[in-house]
Amino acid sequence: MYLAFAASAFQTRLAYRSQVWARILGEFIEISAKVAIWVAVYAGLASVDGVSLKQMITYAIIGSSVTTAAAWEWYVRRIGAQIKSGDVAVFMLKPVRYPLMLFAGECGQTGFNLISIALPAVIVSSLFYGMLPPASATHGVLFVGFWFLGFAILFFLATIAALLSFWLLTTFALEWMLQALLAILAGRVVPLWFFPEQAAAILKYLPFAWVAFHPAAVYLGEVDISEAFVLLVIGLLWALALGAVIALLWHRAARRLVVQGG
Repeated sequence: MYLAFAASAFQTRLAYRSQVWARILGEFIEISAKVAIWVAVYAGLASVDGVSLKQMITYAIIGSSVTTAAAWEWYVRRIGAQIKSGDVAVFMLKPVRYPLMLFAGECGQTGFNLISIALPAVIVSSLFYGMLPPASATHGVLFVGFWFLGFAILFFLATIAALLSFWLLTTFALEWMLQALLAILAGRVVPLWFFPEQAAAILKYLPFAWVAFHPAAVYLGEVDISEAFVLLVIGLLWALALGAVIALLWHRAARRLVVQGG
């Protein structure tokens, strides 16, 4: 049943081909801006704090690939619209678990975005600016695992933000708050290794770090193999904890549903 939801979401995106080209262009422009900023910051230096310019260019190219493929902002807005219009009540009458249905649909959307937007943007950007290969074959395999774990954690964070709209009846502020947290705490703008040492020691264990920073750091070999496995286990524990929060929120939200309009 849930595979059907994922397939339907994937097929629905096929109807918006012009939007795909626009998003690829937009992603390439964003990557180009980040690369230009880091080239200016390095100002001809070979490396800063042991991180080379080539590594930073690679980080800029792949660091936001999870959020690009997930397109979580539209996901949060869509749930908020369903809650505000009362359409969520229709899904509650169906023999499906609403959070699982959302996850299945998001997997289909992300699969499409990964194939048609994120990967093309990464390939084009690597041709323009150059991109380092994984530090090793093992780091490359671990990067794939971290990437999918980052998607799961991002989905859980976005779902928590969206479900809170049952109480706030709006997702606008929640979306912006999560966007700010991801920009700073996930290392989307500045990698955590450039943060003050004490702050980085804390931030790298928060769930946001698995969305952008840890996948890119593993890819670049800034994390050794043994530490990468430890971080993978910690990330899985965060995913389980966030999943439990979603289950609790949904249980309470379903009891206090108020349909406005619709």
